[in-house]
Amino acid sequence: MTNLWRSVRGSVEQQRDISTIDDYVVALQQALGYGGLSALGVTQTQPGQAAEKAPGDLPGYAQLFATNPVIWACMTARQFVFSAPRFTWQRLNQGSPSQMFGTPELRLLETPWMGGTTQDLLARVIQDGDLAGNSYWTRDGDELVRLRPDWTYIVLERRTFRGGNLGWRKLGFVYQEPGEQPVPLLADEVAHFAPVPDPLATYRGMSWLTPVIRETQNDGLMARHKAKFLENAATPNMVVRLAREVSPEGFAKFKAKMESSHRGVENAYKTLYLGGGADVTVVGSDFKQLDFAKVQGAGETRIAAAAGVPPIIVGLSEGLQAATYSNYGQARRRFADGTIHPLWQNAAGSFAPLVTPPGGGTSGAVRLWYDARHVPFLREDARDAAEIQGVESRTIRALVDAGYTPESVTAAVTSSDWSLLVHTGLFSVQLQKPGQTGPAALPAAPPDEEGS
Repeated sequence: MTNLWRSVRGSVEQQRDISTIDDYVVALQQALGYGGLSALGVTQTQPGQAAEKAPGDLPGYAQLFATNPVIWACMTARQFVFSAPRFTWQRLNQGSPSQMFGTPELRLLETPWMGGTTQDLLARVIQDGDLAGNSYWTRDGDELVRLRPDWTYIVLERRTFRGGNLGWRKLGFVYQEPGEQPVPLLADEVAHFAPVPDPLATYRGMSWLTPVIRETQNDGLMARHKAKFLENAATPNMVVRLAREVSPEGFAKFKAKMESSHRGVENAYKTLYLGGGADVTVVGSDFKQLDFAKVQGAGETRIAAAAGVPPIIVGLSEGLQAATYSNYGQARRRFADGTIHPLWQNAAGSFAPLVTPPGGGTSGAVRLWYDARHVPFLREDARDAAEIQGVESRTIRALVDAGYTPESVTAAVTSSDWSLLVHTGLFSVQLQKPGQTGPAALPAAPPDEEGS
């Protein structure tokens, strides 16, 4: 790829000035038409310009998702929980999270396309994030459009500082389907979800599948080993020795006869009859001797660890061996607190550029957030929920008795924001003299030294 933004300016500055977004898009399209995308897959291009290469391994990772049961279980577990909440606005009271509320602007995220829901949107977001490390979305009127990650490129420009280069600045995105014209997009026109940063890139993310590719290959070999074991009569390997006098033709006939009568699942456990001069020796090991379940379970656990999913959540063998109800509850909290909540926070921040907050976003007192209060997976046990409600009710009672307005007490407790409390100026009778109420019940200040 040539120097996109610089070539844009250089090729058109004699003809027109770039003063509006429309001018910029037209100029960029002109530059791309001159072959600007001829080398789009190269991370480093001419000085001053670069494009972070889109992941080219998405089809391969998608094949792993479709064929590897461990990866499928981990990804669907992440997907089902990640897609459960809804988007909301959250007020920031002096920098602290406060009340959550909705506006009609959130309809874009509630119905992202015709017939789509927030759950459909988030399911595609986490699936792209898992497989490609990146998920790109742009807005087309009242709908959201998914940009396939391996067809999307991040266009960068050198950042200069004190005469030298100081990293890269994001200029925008280029989306190009095979055989089609490239589509340039501004940086604030795209929601970019990249939960795991690629250490070799500035803005691009990395799939969690990348470090466990070898484990997935080993898991596939384990599955093939089981299949071959069953195909060979579910018995260990054997060596059959014949007498030295047997001719090559006789050996070939014996081999063909033995394989036709004793090889395959349908011939398992048949009695083996050998003629004179033949001897059988077992040289392999069965599953018990190989400790097959332990070897395969260790690989499955490493895949689940990379996904941030406790093995017991997806029913893997090593997780089930130590499974109790209490362990599952602890694993669920670990999964929610250590994996899902950070992903939700990242997604809310990623989609914020595509929606306009109340007030136009000038005050900075409102942010796009997520509401997970009604996610079934995160609900506490009935007893824990009752205990939490009991503590909250006693807190409300104590604050009301202390003279705070009931409305402000309810808002403060439900939002965990104590700055919302508003005092009435009235105190409980324990702080008042008999027959007095209100501020007059406060003790009088002691006289000063002059007796005034």
